Amino acid sequence: MTFWRQWLGRHGETLAERTLLKDGYVILEKNHTSAMGEMDLIAQKHDNLVFCEVRSRRLVHSQEIGSIGESINAAKQRRLFMLAEAYLQRHPHLHCCVCRFDVILVAKRNQEWQIDWIKDAFRPGW
Repeated sequence: MTFWRQWLGRHGETLAERTLLKDGYVILEKNHTSAMGEMDLIAQKHDNLVFCEVRSRRLVHSQEIGSIGESINAAKQRRLFMLAEAYLQRHPHLHCCVCRFDVILVAKRNQEWQIDWIKDAFRPGW
């Protein structure tokens, strides 16, 4: 991975975190990893628990920000569900929370940043 892509990914996660904090969420975990993969952000607001995937890209020409989210396919969603399930098993005090999976898309076009927060972007078959 190039330096630019690493920087863009980290910066995108920072912007996503700020977006959640500005909306009143508390960040419980950043870059939570296990053998199944990584969850970018886990946040809580009251009794809502959000498992958040962040996608950051540099947009070119007429590319739309929504196209970034297409990379979160069914296999990636299953991994995120398994990560969330394992996280909840290790944190039983959060079982009373309403869980959802959000996606925050961060795009840079020229010198402007665009953030699109998709709440309840996909659901597991729990």
